[in-house]
Amino acid sequence: MKKESDLWKLLKKNTPEIGWTRLESWSSFGVPDLLGYHNNCGFFMVELKLIKNEKQKKVLFSPHQKLFHLTRPKRNFILLGQACPRSIKLYESKNIMGLLEDHNATRSVARDDWDAIGRLLIDRKL
Repeated sequence: MKKESDLWKLLKKNTPEIGWTRLESWSSFGVPDLLGYHNNCGFFMVELKLIKNEKQKKVLFSPHQKLFHLTRPKRNFILLGQACPRSIKLYESKNIMGLLEDHNATRSVARDDWDAIGRLLIDRKL
């Protein structure tokens, strides 16, 4: 994965049961990249982020993105793609402070398992 659009294509391909809308972030600062919908849970949002190499510990967020996730921790997620070694991790919004420090030390709710990621995104209990 070299670009967030690569991560977007992977997510869309591997979660066909979810209706996805890609949002234009320039129109509303801090709003996550994707709006998802499923009949089980309704709407939810996903922020896409990339880690370029294994030495990068901190995930970069704008102040607006940070505020969004801190003030809306339910039914919102962060999907982190790592290029080398290749890895996909799903985090709940409430974990944003840990991602700002060290994504390796922050607990993800799913890792490298598209079935689990899909189930968690549409889980009504989260």
